[in-house]
Amino acid sequence: MIIGLTGKNAAGKGEMANYLKSKGFVYYSLSDVIREEATKRGLEHSRDSLIDLGNKLREKFGPSYLAKQINNKIKQQLNKNQNFVVDSIRSPFEAKELMKNKGFVLVGINAPTELRFKRLLERNRLGDAKTLEEFKKQEEKENLKSDTNQQLDETFKLAKKIIVNDGALEELHKKIASLLMWLR
Repeated sequence: MIIGLTGKNAAGKGEMANYLKSKGFVYYSLSDVIREEATKRGLEHSRDSLIDLGNKLREKFGPSYLAKQINNKIKQQLNKNQNFVVDSIRSPFEAKELMKNKGFVLVGINAPTELRFKRLLERNRLGDAKTLEEFKKQEEKENLKSDTNQQLDETFKLAKKIIVNDGALEELHKKIASLLMWLR
């Protein structure tokens, strides 16, 4: 089984990925492909820098480039008993590339804007917005209608299952456990 994760910033994708890793899933992130390239180029790992580099990689190598890199890694480890979780799917082209895998399901994770902003402030990552207005503007930039840019809303529409993460972490874990039962 391969579970792909999509959703807006601070919706809970990372928490879901951590839960799945604790259940033996092998973790991959499309963002890690970008971070590896940023390190090679000596670029900072700020949100804006990574988004810009990701867009440039898609422009140069095609809109499904990041997903193809992850598919190559999955194929190297594929065996009948292994499950994977793929995080940071932000483009419909990436989602469709991953959907070529047998046993792949795209899961959308959602939460109210104000709650996601609160979580963002608590995690305090480099490049994260400091105001709700700035947070909303960042999200607008992540929804440009271009083959080489992020298109979170369009990608979210492709999800086969939606998890609303609007409660405590324990609630999210219960929802993920239910999802796993549904998938088996």
